Amino acid sequence: MKKLPFQLGIHPINWVGEDVREHGADTTFEEIVDDIRKLGLTGTEMGRKFPTVRSVLKEELSKRGIQLVSQWKSVLFSDPAYREQELEAYRKHAAFLQFMGSTVISTAEVGGSLHFDPRRTPNEKEVLRLDEAGWRSLAEGLNAAGAIARDYGLKLTYHHHGGTVVEQPEEIDKLMELTDPSLVYLLFDTGHAYYGGADPLEVLKKHYNRIAYIHLKDIRQAVLDEARAAQADFVTCIRKGVFTVPGDGCIDFAPIIGELASRGYNGWAMLEGEQDPAEHNPYEYAKNAMSYLDSLLP
Repeated sequence: MKKLPFQLGIHPINWVGEDVREHGADTTFEEIVDDIRKLGLTGTEMGRKFPTVRSVLKEELSKRGIQLVSQWKSVLFSDPAYREQELEAYRKHAAFLQFMGSTVISTAEVGGSLHFDPRRTPNEKEVLRLDEAGWRSLAEGLNAAGAIARDYGLKLTYHHHGGTVVEQPEEIDKLMELTDPSLVYLLFDTGHAYYGGADPLEVLKKHYNRIAYIHLKDIRQAVLDEARAAQADFVTCIRKGVFTVPGDGCIDFAPIIGELASRGYNGWAMLEGEQDPAEHNPYEYAKNAMSYLDSLLP
């Protein structure tokens, strides 16, 4: 394989679903990390099948030559009543990632989300978009969390995400405008950008100076069109197979990889598929995605 201009890893969500719990329910931690090692990749994120004792996790990853790059952290900063408890939890999260030698904290606001907000009820059908007070509270909370991350030698990378209040291109723009560039960075996700209605390449170009972490994910256009016509929610879209790995969907990664190379991005980028592993073998799909990315290099 040719040398990518950045560090390529892979997310365990290819093997075990996080939002769709039946995906990969019987897959073990050992199967995931042994596949990652066979792929020749050296970075991953935390997954729900991973050991929870941090010394055990560090040893298991270390003996396979794998680095834990990050772990998702949900936050509820849009409601000021939750801020102090959320910041306390964020500090503990940062301490764990520092121990693991990680560099970034994948962070996403769950307030207003149909699936992730603990205040929502099962009979609700839509994401509740933020009002101006909610946006201000979110930005203040993220800036405070970003300062905590910095104290631990990490960067808060905000994950714009389907089914949340920072999903659409104008919402990404607003978040970047309201937050401190020295404290809040962007986790650029190609698949979630497209899902939210953005051109991933335009998001990359517009916010490159804030990007400190990347997820490389593709979209099946036909599945997205069908799901949108049926007004399907985010988790239903995952079940239907809207996401896949680069090279297997509709996103043209050539200009994206070219832009990253020309800009000199040298951080981590995770391969992501987030689909049913019983139908889409994670190891084979990852190999194909790596070959596809390889074909884009000069």
